[in-house]
Amino acid sequence: MFGYIVMNKPEMKFKDFDVYRSFYCGLCRELRERYGIAGQLSLNYDMTFVILLLSGLYEPSVCKGTTRCIIHPVIKQPVRKNEITEYAADMNLLLTYYKCMDDWNDEQKVLSLAYARLLKRGSKKAGAFYRGKTIRIISLLKQLSVWEKAGETDIDKMAGCFGRIMEEIFAFRQDNWESPLRRMGFYLGKFIYLLDAYDDVEKDAETGNYNPFSEDYIMEGFEERVRQILMMMMAEACREFEKLPIIKYADILRNILYSGVWCRFQAATEKRRDKRKEQEKNHARSI
Repeated sequence: MFGYIVMNKPEMKFKDFDVYRSFYCGLCRELRERYGIAGQLSLNYDMTFVILLLSGLYEPSVCKGTTRCIIHPVIKQPVRKNEITEYAADMNLLLTYYKCMDDWNDEQKVLSLAYARLLKRGSKKAGAFYRGKTIRIISLLKQLSVWEKAGETDIDKMAGCFGRIMEEIFAFRQDNWESPLRRMGFYLGKFIYLLDAYDDVEKDAETGNYNPFSEDYIMEGFEERVRQILMMMMAEACREFEKLPIIKYADILRNILYSGVWCRFQAATEKRRDKRKEQEKNHARSI
């Protein structure tokens, strides 16, 4: 349920893309240093957004450098890291571990269990740094799993539960900005959950896995209905974002919030339409 809060690269300035990529590489490096290769594999774009948001708000001291990796073995890549990178790496690992355990408990995915075992020690380490926050996140993940197993059909209820998980992650400090950050995280979390469900609904219907849209996706106007719901979630998230006194990285953050997040929705919609056209062609040939 990760990787939906992405940039719109064609609409981003070259210098902004370089900054974005340097923070992404910084998170990758931090995961490797703290949790090894297994932790590094949990890297995702959503946490890069969290780093940019909190770094733009709090403006911590940034450590700049260069690094080589498997993907870029020859040319060194610029890296930016700060205290928020460490926080994001811990949250990233915790969410990945418990998501893998949820996949194992719900669907008996052996690969998820194997990966969770590799992350288990790291998850305990990360959880010890943020004990109260970790307890709340685990409780919400368990509640989400219970509702999924029960076949809960209230979409807002399900998305809201995941929204509260993201709310905990966005609340980096208890200060004047905690309230707008929590609300922003809540609505962005709902957006992620709903977009993930929209993206996977047909696959879930075929496999019998839970999806809050499983009864709606074959209805006329489904895509437009989901788009309207997602627009409402992002409007609320953006409203809270604009309350924050962020100047640094603001252009990158707005690229993601106002444009980038819709790239995955558009890709999922086009994939669904292409599949539908192919099915119609196959049906016509069989007649």
